[in-house]
Amino acid sequence: MLLTLLLGALVGAVLGLTGAGGGILAIPALMAAQGWSLPQAAPVALLAVASGAALGAYHGWRRQLVRYRAALLMALCGAPFTALGALLAHKLPAPLLAALFALVMLIVAARSWRSAHPAAQTVQLRRDAVCRQDPATGRLRWNAVSLAALAGVGAFTGLLTGLLGVGGGFVIVPALRRLSDLSMHAIVATSLLVIALVGGGGVAASLWHGSPPPLLPAAGFVLAAMAGMLLGRRLAARLSPAQLLRGFALLVAAVAASMLWRAASPWL
Repeated sequence: MLLTLLLGALVGAVLGLTGAGGGILAIPALMAAQGWSLPQAAPVALLAVASGAALGAYHGWRRQLVRYRAALLMALCGAPFTALGALLAHKLPAPLLAALFALVMLIVAARSWRSAHPAAQTVQLRRDAVCRQDPATGRLRWNAVSLAALAGVGAFTGLLTGLLGVGGGFVIVPALRRLSDLSMHAIVATSLLVIALVGGGGVAASLWHGSPPPLLPAAGFVLAAMAGMLLGRRLAARLSPAQLLRGFALLVAAVAASMLWRAASPWL
C-alpha cells in the first residue's frame, strides 16, 4: 500500500509540474504496484489524473488563465469518442493494448526531450495561429476554423482517454501551442480543465464496460495523486523546465521499454 501511495504522489507531482504526462505514468505505476492489467488500472489511473487536474485547473481559474470555452468545446467533442475508446479497450487483447500504450509513451518521451531544448522553452506568439486572442478582452476569437481545430483535438484526446486510460495532456498541450497564441501558463491551465472533464467521462465509460477496482488501493492512489498535484504546482515555478522535461523523458522511455518487453515476451 505504501508503494501505491508513493507512486500516486509521484504521478500527481508530474501532472502539476508539466500539465501533462500523469496518466502516462499512472497506469504502469498501478500495474507494477498492484499487479493489475491495463484495463484494470486504466479507470483508477484516469480518476487520479482527472482529480489532480481538477485541482490544477481551479488554481489556474483563480489566476484567470483557463480558457474555459475552449476547454468545454474540446471536452464535449471528446465525450462520445471516450465512450468509443472504452468499448474498444475491452474488445482488444491486453498485450496489444499494452504495446499500443508503450508506443504512445515513446512518442511522449521523444516530444518531451525535444521540448527541453532551450529554443523550445520560450513560447512564441504565433502570427499564423488559428485560435487567436482578442487583445482587448484576452478571450479567444472564434470562427469556423478555430472551432473545427479544437473539436478535432478534443475528439482525438477523448479516443485516447477511453482506449488507453490517459488524460490526454500530451496531445492537448502541443496542439494548443501550435494552434493558438496563448501563453504557456494559459495552455497548461486549459489543458488541465480538459483532462478533468474528459477524464471524468473516461472513468464512467471504463467502469460501465468493466468492473469496479478494489476500493482501498484505488482511493489511496487518487488521494496521493491529488496531494502530489498540489506539491507539483508549488514547485513548478522553482525548478528548471529543461531539467524536468529531460528527466521525465528518460523515465517515460525506460518504462515504455519495459512494457514493450513484457508485451512481446510471450512471442519471444
